[in-house]
Amino acid sequence: MTFLATMAKAASGFALAGLVAMAPASADETPKRGGTFTFVIPADAPPSLDGHKETTYATVHATAPFYSVLIRINPMNPSSTSDFVCDLCTEMPTPTDGGKTWTFAIRDGVKFHDGSPLTAADVAATWHSLVHPKPGQASAREPYLIMVDSVTAPDAKTVVFKLKFATSAFLPSLGDPFAYIYKKEILENDPRWYERNVMGSGPYRFVEYQIGQSIKGERNPDYYRPGQPYLDGFIGIFAPKQAVAIDAMRADRASAEFRGMPPSARDQLVKELGDKIAVQTGDWNCVNMVTANHKKKPFDDVRVRRALALAIDQWKGAVALSKIANVRTVGGVVFPGSPLAASKAELEKIAGYWPDIEKSRAEARRLLKEAGAEGLTFELQNRNVDQPYKYLATWVIDEWSKIGLKVTQKVLPTGPFFEGLRNGTFDVTIDFNCQGLVNPLMDIGKYLPRSVYAENYGNYEDQKVIDLYQAVLHETDPAKQRSSMRDYETYVLDTQAHAIMMPWWERIVPMRSYVKGWRISSSHYVNQDLGTVWLDK
Repeated sequence: MTFLATMAKAASGFALAGLVAMAPASADETPKRGGTFTFVIPADAPPSLDGHKETTYATVHATAPFYSVLIRINPMNPSSTSDFVCDLCTEMPTPTDGGKTWTFAIRDGVKFHDGSPLTAADVAATWHSLVHPKPGQASAREPYLIMVDSVTAPDAKTVVFKLKFATSAFLPSLGDPFAYIYKKEILENDPRWYERNVMGSGPYRFVEYQIGQSIKGERNPDYYRPGQPYLDGFIGIFAPKQAVAIDAMRADRASAEFRGMPPSARDQLVKELGDKIAVQTGDWNCVNMVTANHKKKPFDDVRVRRALALAIDQWKGAVALSKIANVRTVGGVVFPGSPLAASKAELEKIAGYWPDIEKSRAEARRLLKEAGAEGLTFELQNRNVDQPYKYLATWVIDEWSKIGLKVTQKVLPTGPFFEGLRNGTFDVTIDFNCQGLVNPLMDIGKYLPRSVYAENYGNYEDQKVIDLYQAVLHETDPAKQRSSMRDYETYVLDTQAHAIMMPWWERIVPMRSYVKGWRISSSHYVNQDLGTVWLDK
């Protein structure tokens, strides 16, 4: 029995009939005030509390409720890739100077939790530190802000961004959910203060942090949004083991886990709790891919890399995998929900997406024979993570066996796995590209050569990839930009087969049905300040 057939048989027993779709608070529902919201953060502890330094959900889930940002994706429409609204600004501006100058008016009356006023100087100082961090200060956002030349505050109510070049990548970069507005005085005195301390202007004030156990917040009575937040407070419980999260939700000791769970966990909770549990699902801006080490023979030969892609039935595989793993949608290098993403017809022209899998595999066998690599034997490096890494690896190994390849899986703990990626000690590896706010022009940097993008583990240099990327990045006309994106995608995935995409992840968020006012986004980093959440009980 093939791997796909085994998966289909296993999935046939899943009890999905009782799945409850969560309905966020509608316009005619009046939020109730009060109560403490307890949720699980599936990590042992964040590496630090500084949103500017970190990239993990463990930090943003724990600290976002304490902070404000300049702009954000609309919390009532967070699955959008373009519905940006003001947080600390008063209205979304219209750029001037051909799209290179952006001027933001800052709200009156905003206070930090220590009672001091928040002004444009704080906003400008925050963004300057993100664009130009001081020596010893980390900014994980810096690579996404390469278009920014300067950030200034000409007066207490105005912030001006000057760009080096106009690009549609700027606004999503500005809406990054980790871009907390910090106090200028603190940043100047100790730029690393926020790694260990919390003090913002968001809907909740900091109460307590017990490393590896919990973090607590209470309602900010001076919050600038009238009536919000609705909760008296929240408790985030750190629990890296999924079983602990499931048990806590089952016993109603916790109401939600926001990162996302696999289908089996969802099905278990729905079966046991019925209408007491509700589920939101959506495409997730996270994807795995297969990356061949271009410095290892025969993977330096594009014919071999194309054969690996052509052997895989993306369309049938995604359907079967979605029943047991947290993946769902066939896509290319761009998040499937983006206007810049390829259509099915466009994908079907690329190696690995052909609609006729037998024709595709015949071409794969021809290429292997031509390259002298028939019956190739190699190791597939993988991370010791079940969802979805091990499922994907087992699937592709089964697919490759259909063209005569003999592949074994080498599973490594996270530390050695990353060491192998960075040192290039693998033949072929399961790779990943997980991003936050959907920003395709920045997200596709993953496929730039290693000398340009350090997290590309294919170990290739290719000037044409760089040239095609620059064309996409600097194009501001939507139609021309989309055409340039197809050129980039086709070259990366088809012409050179630098990467082989896997199905994009599916985000599955179960929560107690009395939790209202929260809507799922395409990222487990987005919409986590809890300002709109309330409890219907």
